[in-house]
Amino acid sequence: MNFTQAAKPYILQKLSAAHKSFWNNDNKAGFKALEDAHVIGQYSTYHHTRVHYEMLKFGIKRRDLKEIFGQIFRMIGSLTKTPIGLLPEGNTGGANVSPFKPMPISPENKAILEKIRNAQS
Repeated sequence: MNFTQAAKPYILQKLSAAHKSFWNNDNKAGFKALEDAHVIGQYSTYHHTRVHYEMLKFGIKRRDLKEIFGQIFRMIGSLTKTPIGLLPEGNTGGANVSPFKPMPISPENKAILEKIRNAQS
């Protein structure tokens, strides 16, 4: 099993949590779930790009130009840099942070990443 396959249930869980939060007008919790999905999925070109697409949709819905343009830039980066391993580990992926800045990974996300790595063995 590769990383993309092993990460899929965790990414889907985070995306579902984000959509539920947005549906309930809790943008803070929704975006936090997207950030978690980004941290978990950034080692997969597919998941990395998909999460940036979800962040782009959030930016469009809020008419947030900084988020919209930031996510377009990040989607290009995820498509071109993820396959060669150029990732700022732990970066949460929103336009509110530098796309090049490594960040600490929460204990919850570290545990998920460890489960994914173990599933690959």
